[in-house]
Amino acid sequence: MCGRFTLSSNLDDLQGRFGFEARDLEYRHSYNIAPTQQVMVVSVDPQHGNRRAESMRWGLVPFWAKDLKIGARMINAQAETAATKPAFRAAFKKRRCLVLADGFFEWRKEGKEKIPTYIFQPSNTPFAFAGLWDNWRSPDGENVRSCTILTTTPNELIQPIHNRMPVILSQETEALWLDPMTEEQETLTPLLIPAPAEGLTTMVVSNLVNSYKNQGPECVEPVAA
Repeated sequence: MCGRFTLSSNLDDLQGRFGFEARDLEYRHSYNIAPTQQVMVVSVDPQHGNRRAESMRWGLVPFWAKDLKIGARMINAQAETAATKPAFRAAFKKRRCLVLADGFFEWRKEGKEKIPTYIFQPSNTPFAFAGLWDNWRSPDGENVRSCTILTTTPNELIQPIHNRMPVILSQETEALWLDPMTEEQETLTPLLIPAPAEGLTTMVVSNLVNSYKNQGPECVEPVAA
């Protein structure tokens, strides 16, 4: 599962790393992104082939949904079944995206206590979760663009903390995941594997991250294990 993450990198660094256009993009640093909040998503314009970045609601609302509430239960999609699940299969073929991040949180159980742990790259550089997006139209005509993050089995670093982890794409696989001409499950599903453990590190942080109201850098400050 991925239930909280961060994006605090500079916009120029994000543009340089992911090669997107950012016209009219509203961006602010966040150290505790929670479900139903806005996240930064990169997709490819199928007509022009350029990468575009935009804000989307975290928690996918399928185009056929009756109301917005379903999105709170759709923050993650399992990589093993996303291509066939009714809520995700159309997006898996046609509406894939990158959800930008520079770290994420999981909670390790110790008895009755849950220890918040921050997981990030040692270089503190941004990376991309494999995502899916959809467009939902409300009864009053409002368009809501929303997304979900794909999860997979954990690598050996994450396994003691949680039984799932978000799919972190490599720079080499990002382009194929975004390619609008690629739709075959046999080509796409093999991309959705655990990131190498040696490319990540962990740090115990305070319980501040337990509340979505806490959005500042203190959420990623280390505490004694």
